[in-house]
Amino acid sequence: MAEKGSSTAPQPLPFRRRSTSEMKNKSASVSCSLLPAFGTVVDDGDLHLKRNVIAPYDRRYRWWQTFLVGLVIYSAWASIFELTFDKAANGVLLFIDLVVDFFFAIDIILTFFVAYFDTSKFVLVDDHLKIAFRYVTKFWLFMDVASTIPFTLINKILIGEWHTGQVFGLLNLLRLWRLHRVGELFKRLEKDIRFSYFWTRLLKLICVTLFAVHSAGCCYYWLAARHKPSEHTWIGRLIGDFKQKGVWHGYICSIYWSIVTLTSVGYGEFYSMNEGEKIFNSIYMLFNMGLIAYIIGNITNLVVQSVVKTFAMRDSINEVMRYASKNQLPEGMREQMLAHMQLKFNKAELQQEEVLKDLPKAIRSSIAQHLFWKTVEKTYLFQGVSDGFLSQLVSEMKAEYFPPRIEIILQNEIPTDFYILVSGAVDVVTYKNGTEQFLSNLEFADVAGEIGVIFNIPQPFTVRTKRLSQVIRISHHQFKQMVQSESGDGKIIIANFMEYLRGLEKDMLQELPFLTELLADQNVQQPTAQNEEKQNRETMDSTDGNPTGTSNTSDPSLSAGTIRVIIYGYHPSKKTMSGDRLGKLIYLPNSIADLFNLAEKKLGKRGSTILMADGSEVEDFSALRENDHLFIV
Repeated sequence: MAEKGSSTAPQPLPFRRRSTSEMKNKSASVSCSLLPAFGTVVDDGDLHLKRNVIAPYDRRYRWWQTFLVGLVIYSAWASIFELTFDKAANGVLLFIDLVVDFFFAIDIILTFFVAYFDTSKFVLVDDHLKIAFRYVTKFWLFMDVASTIPFTLINKILIGEWHTGQVFGLLNLLRLWRLHRVGELFKRLEKDIRFSYFWTRLLKLICVTLFAVHSAGCCYYWLAARHKPSEHTWIGRLIGDFKQKGVWHGYICSIYWSIVTLTSVGYGEFYSMNEGEKIFNSIYMLFNMGLIAYIIGNITNLVVQSVVKTFAMRDSINEVMRYASKNQLPEGMREQMLAHMQLKFNKAELQQEEVLKDLPKAIRSSIAQHLFWKTVEKTYLFQGVSDGFLSQLVSEMKAEYFPPRIEIILQNEIPTDFYILVSGAVDVVTYKNGTEQFLSNLEFADVAGEIGVIFNIPQPFTVRTKRLSQVIRISHHQFKQMVQSESGDGKIIIANFMEYLRGLEKDMLQELPFLTELLADQNVQQPTAQNEEKQNRETMDSTDGNPTGTSNTSDPSLSAGTIRVIIYGYHPSKKTMSGDRLGKLIYLPNSIADLFNLAEKKLGKRGSTILMADGSEVEDFSALRENDHLFIV
């Protein structure tokens, strides 16, 4: 399909449901895909280029480039080999060279139809004239043509002989220009997640080493073959008629010398006999120093990368153990610290925050909903809430792992989070006079810590894992914000929570004495609230919508049982005993007088003023919110 513009902004990878293999292949090519500039508008369909224009990241074109890399490897070997051994250049290798040159000639033609990425404008240029102008004006076309011309065939046509003279052999060395394709291939493979980085890098080092060995051996033999007398050469000293021994005999001797010199072994069979060989040998040994340093550095880096996590784990564990010994921590606490550090490194790839921290929020939310939606949906606290609220809740949750016998929540700690169990099991315990008492067991989709968070009181119980457990948590602050913004869902959550409290076992209720009064008050106030709401509806019907009706001026949204507050019997600036500071959790009545009466009943004394925590006086209940702290003085 033709486009009007001369350039097309590339399209990012679409986010669609795909098979695992397709997604892996797609993600593997991200490193070499072209990304649009910021603000560039792209359509939702496939990328459309001009007719007869090839995308540089097209899969078929990539396979063609990979095939050419194989031919490049042959060209790099044959060009030097044929220069050194004239006899080999006139046999089968000559026919293979012509075939290889033919394929590269095809690639030159294809290059005129391959779109290119303009780095100055960050667009994919698909205009034929611009593609051709760029290729012609660059150095690439000249070198591609020069490295593809079959000089031996031209020599045969013009002179009638095959490969006569060293000039044509040296011209064949222009084929080494094609080696840049190998470098580009390895760059792409190193970023391709379908291939191991370690083995890709190792293969690259092996290829560099083999090419260095081959090139040095052939050049050293070339010097010996053209030196007179031949007995004053490194190979002629031992093999007087080495030129008549055959091509492969000379090649094996050359490679043997090159490997022995590269590895700095030097058995002494072959050594320099003339000035030219001494100069070449010196240069080659200096080159070997750099090559060996390059190889050792790369292999060291690969090995260190494979064990760096192990070193980090050992160092962290040693630091933890030194800290525990210095502060004389109990043995049980040391075991918990050690277990947590081991789990941190063993399950590092499963830590949600570490894996997802660099992803956009939308993707993180989609992943969290895919993993934890069903778990949160089955939790008693959120049954019946809207899907929108559930989606917000799941998106804000964080996943964690805890090893066996680790405290997730400590009794009397500040309620910062509550937890939903995804897998594993935990025990709920309490401590009385230094003795641990088991209360209950929690498993899949059960909630821990919600009592302290919802009542805004210190956590009443300790929660400890029985085995390896995965939990998702949400902070008190985020949960409160979401509940306040979604009043309808908030009422459902409170209703579910109160129903759960009614079903608590006796042992747990004994640890929460204020719950008995709260549940009793709710049972009394709930029928009253229903009667008042019924009266409000009747009054509104009788006034027929007249705003001047005065039968009942109470706001139904502030009726008893709607807002819960905590009341105290002292001034907010006064310091009291820890037992008096707990306060009483009540449902806000309809009037200030009713609040004074309820406070007298709960606190044992009657007040005349209602203050907030900052000392401001309360005159209207419409300004109050859920879980506000009121001081009756």
